[in-house]
Parts: sequence; structure tokens; C-alpha cells
Amino acid sequence: MTSPLVGRRRGGPRRGDAGAHLVDHLTGFVDDLRDRGIVVGPASLIDAACATEVLDLLDRSGFREGLACTLVTDHTQRPVFDAVFDLWFPLGTGTRTTDLELPTDDTGAVDIDAVREMVAEMLADGDAENDGRLAQLISLIVDQIGGYRSTRGDAFSTYQAMSSIRPQTLIARIAAAMAAASGDDDDGGVGPRYRRSAADRVGRFGDLVSEETRRRMTERSGRERVGEYAVPTLPENIAFLSAGRAEMIELRRTVDPLARLLAAKLEVRRRRARRGVVDIRKTLRASMSTGGVPIDLTYRRPRPGRPELVILCDVSGSVSGFSQFTLQLVHALRQHFSAVRVFAFVDTVDEVTDYFSRRPDDIDISTAVTEMLHNARLITRDGHSDYGHALAGFVDDHIESLTHRGALLVLGDGRNNYHDPRFAVLRTLVDRARHAYWLNPESESLWDTGDSVAQDYSTIIEMHECRNARQLAQVIADLLPV
Repeated sequence: MTSPLVGRRRGGPRRGDAGAHLVDHLTGFVDDLRDRGIVVGPASLIDAACATEVLDLLDRSGFREGLACTLVTDHTQRPVFDAVFDLWFPLGTGTRTTDLELPTDDTGAVDIDAVREMVAEMLADGDAENDGRLAQLISLIVDQIGGYRSTRGDAFSTYQAMSSIRPQTLIARIAAAMAAASGDDDDGGVGPRYRRSAADRVGRFGDLVSEETRRRMTERSGRERVGEYAVPTLPENIAFLSAGRAEMIELRRTVDPLARLLAAKLEVRRRRARRGVVDIRKTLRASMSTGGVPIDLTYRRPRPGRPELVILCDVSGSVSGFSQFTLQLVHALRQHFSAVRVFAFVDTVDEVTDYFSRRPDDIDISTAVTEMLHNARLITRDGHSDYGHALAGFVDDHIESLTHRGALLVLGDGRNNYHDPRFAVLRTLVDRARHAYWLNPESESLWDTGDSVAQDYSTIIEMHECRNARQLAQVIADLLPV
């Protein structure tokens, strides 16, 4: 197998042509990162190029970490960086040379049970990865167990390899072997420490299998084609409506840094607002001494104050992930408002402020939402979203929560399941609030499809598309009053 990292020899000077090729390759790598949402400025690119002058390009792990230090500023971007790095700087090309062979049964087929034993033994041996034996074994597993024939020729599947080996079932065996090697082979010795270490090694094994599969598929299908499915999406770009459980967990980790950024923006706007606006009348009066030329501007006395915020959110299954994330974000920003009241609905509206009003260290949004869904009165009809009935119920029971100082924030996709949308009721709420906005997690192109009445609602209230955290942060930063 030939390594592609040939920009310079170990300890020697870089060749001119090879150096130019490396710069072009590095620039293409950075452009790929930018296309996937990672912000890399010109200075960072220059730093990365300078780093290649001192990094040993044959030390792939060190080269990866060096580029990550210069190009990645947010730890949540690291999985995307690593996947793109594997595409642009693969371990090598061709089939790995090895003296190992996978055991076979009497029919000549690969003996999966014997291969599992080999995997367990190497994962229990901490030196197997360092001396290259584990990488050789993984190459054989991907080639002979994860490989299959497709209409385009040879192909490789991480899922096929991992489902055959089932490394998660080997954790107990690996932990026992590690304990025995350390002399702790009694019943009390195989404790949590060994099990955690074994689980970490199994996880590392899975990452190496995925990396080897990507390398082989990239060689066969090309970097762009493999990058379409092999590179994960940045958490802030994950679509709320298509996010799975694991993706929502990853997405919620972005709330705190996102809230800090938004809080800083709101504070800057509030600081600027403290000066007040120009008082035209007083300025013109003061300019009489200069012949009507307004030399000195007079400002109105500012009236600082934190606005009230009323949130009306759909928590039905189709948009629950979006509503939970937005509620968590607003909860993190609640110090910027004099009062925050939260109303939730499926087909009936109920105030749920108490579920989100605890101290920050004591509240878990997922737990609060679970309690709310079990205890709040949100369903009294057919259990499907009914915006018209919920809006009418809000006017009947909670209209006093909206004041001239308040802002109304509606969260939902506007899919009304063909119920009466009650447009006049929404117009009443918009007229009563000082500001009124609707955040919709669906693409704007879908607002007038099926049972959606979002397009009609958007003629009454200012509606914004918020399909992911990046869009949501931009909208909230622009719209929230100060």
C-alpha cells in the first residue's frame, strides 16, 4: 500500500513540485470543510500551510492533529473534520500488505467465530494497534467480510463487516483478558475499569473499520461521491424534522455555546439602545443659535427595560424535537426578558411555564417536556395538531398574558390536519402583541402543501423558516426585542 502523504521525506526538504501539490491539496481540503459549514478564514489556512512545514507528513496522526489545531475552533465540528480528512488524506492506496490470513472453515469460507476470537485477542492486547497488526486484521475483515459485488464492481460495507463480527458482544471477553493480563483475574478483578477500557477499544475498532471502508470506497468511487454519505452533518445544520434520537442529543449540546453567542449579540444591541434615538424637535430648537444648522444632536431619554416573552408551541410528535430545542434555547436566554411564559398545545392549549421555571442547574429540558406531556392538558379532541382550536383557547383563557410590552413567538409547522384554522383569532393575537413572529421548521416550499396552512398564516404573522439550529440562531438574533 502506497502512502499519499509524500509532500516531503522524513527529516528532509520538501521537493518543489511535491510542495506545490501539497498546497493545492490542502486548499481543496479547506474548501471542502467550508462547503460543509466549517468556517475557515484565510489566516487559519495560512497557519495550516505553515504547520505542514514542521509536521512529519508520514506521521498521519500527528498531521491530523496539527491541521485540526489550526482549522477547527469548535469541538462539535471535529467528527466532520475527521471524516473529510480521511477523504483527502487517506492512509494509503491499494490493498494493505499483510502476513495475516483470516481462518476458514472446511468449505473454504471465512470462519466468523474464529475471526471474532482474533479480534478479541488483538483488542485485549494494547500493542496490537501500535505495531500495525490490528490495522492489518481490519483490512482483511473489510476486504473479505465487508466486501460484496455491486453493479459497479467491488464495494465495501461497514455495516456488513460490523454486523458479522458483532464486536459489542466481545466486551466481557476482552475485559476478562485484560484483567487476566494485569493479574486481576479473580471475580472481583473484572470491574468497571476494565469494562470501560474494553468498550473504548471496541468503539475504536468500529472507527477504524469505518475509516478503512471509506478509504476503499473512495479509491473505487471517488472522493465526492463517498463524501455525500460518509461525512456527517454539522450539528447546527441537522434538520429538526429529520433528526434521530442520537442527532437530537448531539444537537442539544450546541445550545449553551449558541445561547452565549446570542446573549452577547443581545447585550450589544441593548448597550447601543441605552443612548436613545435622536430627538428631532429638541435638536432643531438647539440649532437656532447656529442658523438652523444642527451641530449638536439631542437624544431622547432612553427607557431601558426587558420585554416580556410569550411562547406558544406545538409539541405534537412531528415537531416535538424542534419545539424542545427552541424551548431550551429560550430558557438559556431568559435573563434577557422580564418574564417568559410558555404555552404548549397539541389540539388544546395549556400553560406549562412552571415546568421550565426552575433554576438552570436543576432543569433538564427532556425531563421537563416528558412531565409536561404527561400532566398538562394538551389533548381533548382527536390528538392531532389543531392550531385553530388551540389559538381560540389561548384567546379565551390566556389573552391577558399578552401586553403592549410583550413579544409573541409561535413555534410549529402550521399543519392543521384540515381543521378550521381560525385566521381571525391569530390576527387578534398579532394586533395585541408588540411583536409577533412564527418560527416554522419546515422548508418554505412546503408551506402550502397537504394540510399545511402556514402560507395563509404567514399573511397575518411574520413567519420564518427555521429548519436547523443555524437558521434558528440567525432568526432569533435578528428578531428578539431588547
